[in-house]
Amino acid sequence: MKRIASFCVDHTRLPRGMYTSRVDGDVITYDIRMKVPNKGDYLENGTLHTLEHLFATYARNSSDGEKVIYVGPMGCRTGFYLLVRDTLSPSDAIRLVQESFAFIASYEGEIPGAREEECGNYREQNLPGARHEAAAMLSVLKEWKADQLNYPAYL
Repeated sequence: MKRIASFCVDHTRLPRGMYTSRVDGDVITYDIRMKVPNKGDYLENGTLHTLEHLFATYARNSSDGEKVIYVGPMGCRTGFYLLVRDTLSPSDAIRLVQESFAFIASYEGEIPGAREEECGNYREQNLPGARHEAAAMLSVLKEWKADQLNYPAYL
């Protein structure tokens, strides 16, 4: 079988950040890499789950919500994929992620969609962990610009 594009990125050298993973017609997939791959530091399951609920809720309710197709975690627990329509500019995609993580970093209250009737694993949540990881990622993305969305050339 043909290797998929994301497996062609050298994960032994991939730094934290936000990258354009692929473009499929009018859909852009962003790789939001919160952890350096294969270093033993991964997003804890409850933290990842809470990040997913809050990130997806914020992004889909933002002024750009109609351009958001999907927000979901990577199976390797090192980050998230954000799929958007190409009508959302790269700079606006960065801003949306920055705003989403700022929202998560300061979030208090009930986690959206985390009731038994709404979620298949509603008990496994970690709001303090999600807040911590969102704040840590904000420091990485603070000055991120559209010209940084390409994977580093050495990958």
